[in-house]
Amino acid sequence: MSGTSLDGVDAVLARFDTEGKPTVIARAASAFESSLRDTLLSLNTPGPDELARSSLAANELVALYATLVAQTLKQAKLSSAQISAIGAHGQTVRHQPSLGYTIQLNAPALLAELTGITVVADFRSRDVAAGGQGAPLVPVFHAGIFSTSYTRVILNLGGIANITILRPRADPLGFDTGPANALMDSWCQLHTQQSFDTDGAWGAQGCVNKALLSRLSDAEPWLKLPPPKSTGRDLFNLEWLEPRLQYCLGRLGPGERLTPQDVQATLCAFTIETAAQAIMAYAPDAQEVLLCGGGANNSSLRRGLQAALPCAVGTTDSAGVGTQDVEALAFAWLAWAHQQGLAAGNPKVTGARGARVLGATWPA
Repeated sequence: MSGTSLDGVDAVLARFDTEGKPTVIARAASAFESSLRDTLLSLNTPGPDELARSSLAANELVALYATLVAQTLKQAKLSSAQISAIGAHGQTVRHQPSLGYTIQLNAPALLAELTGITVVADFRSRDVAAGGQGAPLVPVFHAGIFSTSYTRVILNLGGIANITILRPRADPLGFDTGPANALMDSWCQLHTQQSFDTDGAWGAQGCVNKALLSRLSDAEPWLKLPPPKSTGRDLFNLEWLEPRLQYCLGRLGPGERLTPQDVQATLCAFTIETAAQAIMAYAPDAQEVLLCGGGANNSSLRRGLQAALPCAVGTTDSAGVGTQDVEALAFAWLAWAHQQGLAAGNPKVTGARGARVLGATWPA
């Protein structure tokens, strides 16, 4: 799995029982080389020679996938012949379900050639074709491994934040709530040349600007839409931030200033506010929120969420799945479900006309 945070690739090697319960037996991860990350980031917006650049970037991405596959096989002392499938999500560069498309850069045929293993990929397009958002796809998987006797929310803090609401004896619900790390990472890169704010330490040097926070929330119609809904870097990017920031800068009083760290702190508060408001609106009965994804490692973000929510806030580690494993394991499960012929799409989550078998196969 390589998500919208664009920090790198996480891989897990999992064994599933007949009911789809997973056991993780190996894991590997790799950060993106800066050149690949810059290329993938640039492909989120229109630019010259996109077709060729996208194809070359997909091949480079898949070469990294293949390296991580080899690493997990070596850890587990297994051969490629012992693996039933690779679930390869690809890298989302455009997500426009309202226009009928979503684009994940991938080269599954090349991955099958490099690894000698059957590849299952292209998980989102069938749900979009059926009128759905194509995202989030993980609530059904979350229900299988995180459901409990009380209402629990799983909050994934990748580039975009999304929640899964798990209630006893009820279908899971879920939707995107807004940006998680996407804006913070881009702002940090712009001002520090670091791809992310380690543990939120740089942003913690600033103060939340209430006027900017209000402008971020009030001036974005998407945030007011009811679910099902999903989003991505198509919407939440530095170009989106710039006019809102300029609006607030133009209204600073004498002697007032807004430092880059203040903006970072405010972007962190924006993630907290939008996620907490979504949870309170749609899961006010939640007794626990479990965090996963890269944002779970940001202590400023964790503390802010705990302060904003009336329930306990922890991480998925406490439920037996590492915060960095959840998304990769979900797409391993989606590959397993595809091979079983299970309709893993959830129309209550995505708004599709019905549940669909997700993905397509490239045989070994």
